[in-house]
Amino acid sequence: MRVATWNVNSVKQRIPRLLPWLDQRRPDVVCLQETKLADEAFRELLGDELAQRGYEVALAGEPRWNGVAILSRAGLADVVTGLPGAPGFPHPEARAVAATCGGVRVHSLYVPNGRTPGSEHYEYKLAWLAALRDVVAGGPEAVLLCGDMNIAPTDADVFDPAAYEGHTHVTPAERAALAELTGLGLRDVIRDRWPSERVFTYWDYRAGMFHQDLGMRIDLVLASAPVAGRVAAAWVDRHARKGTGPSDHAPVIVDLDDAPDGDIGPVVPPPSAPRARRGRVTLPQSK
Repeated sequence: MRVATWNVNSVKQRIPRLLPWLDQRRPDVVCLQETKLADEAFRELLGDELAQRGYEVALAGEPRWNGVAILSRAGLADVVTGLPGAPGFPHPEARAVAATCGGVRVHSLYVPNGRTPGSEHYEYKLAWLAALRDVVAGGPEAVLLCGDMNIAPTDADVFDPAAYEGHTHVTPAERAALAELTGLGLRDVIRDRWPSERVFTYWDYRAGMFHQDLGMRIDLVLASAPVAGRVAAAWVDRHARKGTGPSDHAPVIVDLDDAPDGDIGPVVPPPSAPRARRGRVTLPQSK
């Protein structure tokens, strides 16, 4: 079973990329984030195209913002939208949907950004993550958490730790919240497979960050032990971030039991840009 997660940053804008990508990579289960469409609008836009490809769809959407989805041709049972016990800001947001696909409980997640450390939105992010931990702790044994976690797990997951000082995604409290999730027995599939490789999943649109490979790894697949033991390949589809009209995120692909493309490496294709010297680059939002 091939499972993929991708923050598409507006499914409507990404249709020219999404449908050919589905045909090329042929994932069995796809977790999407930032769909930015109400459920009815999503079905009107993509329902027929996805059905023709054999996908059932579970949605938790809202107009203009947020939105998550699971596309599955491996079954779609016991769908739960939203995150029980999670706070809103001030109202519940469309950030989580879960379903059982091929015997695995799959969660598509779009964790709140946090905006500024210490802000109300930052505290909301931490509370939301605590609710997610509680849901996972009470859930089934075979589970996958897939999505934009808006946290870089370690300094190795950003191009330059110094550039991120004072920003969200890298603070001790956020990383501690993520560690509480992995402490439930979940494995970070990409990092388990590639413990010392340079792997990013997000590059800001501005300042040529992608072409310089100045990114961060915030799109994660966390697997419980029964699922992690089935991983045959795990990689970032960097090709989907290239070219015209891309999302600012690349898909993460995990193959269970069988790897149709082989164990082809952590990032496909690998970046060609040399590593930037630390301290030489400032984040676009800091300028």
